[in-house]
Amino acid sequence: MKSSPFFAIALTITGVGMAAAHVASAEPRPEIASPIYGVTLPEGYRDWKFIAPAQEAPPLDELRAVLANDIAVEAYKEAALPFPDGSVLVKLAYKRQQSTEFSPATVPGAPTTVQVMVKDSKKYPDSHGWGFGRFIDGKPVDAAQHETCLACHVGNVKDHDYVFTRYAH
Repeated sequence: MKSSPFFAIALTITGVGMAAAHVASAEPRPEIASPIYGVTLPEGYRDWKFIAPAQEAPPLDELRAVLANDIAVEAYKEAALPFPDGSVLVKLAYKRQQSTEFSPATVPGAPTTVQVMVKDSKKYPDSHGWGFGRFIDGKPVDAAQHETCLACHVGNVKDHDYVFTRYAH
């Protein structure tokens, strides 16, 4: 049977979901907040709706899955910009590796980071309404790494309310 690129992508997305489910059972929710914005990992975020996959080229060489809470999902569905306050996006990142079961497919390897964006225009007026958090093994990374979040979003996606991810219908 001849394999198709669509099949390989479907396996990849399924693998990201299965890896997320596996990590969810082993990862307690930390009460530690990100150093600049005070963002924490949202309760139950691993059960949120899938928005889109992403793949980062080397040197990161990661597979990523973006999840969203109900407020952000509705904004995506309605193509509503700016995102309303209360929108939360979570990006799960994994090292990319070749599948041992199906060689054309790439699957998630070891988890690398969980990244969070929270829209609250009153709490985060100096960062265009968004608060950012980046976590490794459930703990926030240092302030220097958080400083790169806003600069990258401002420099690249200002016209999409500072959000990179587009809804994969």
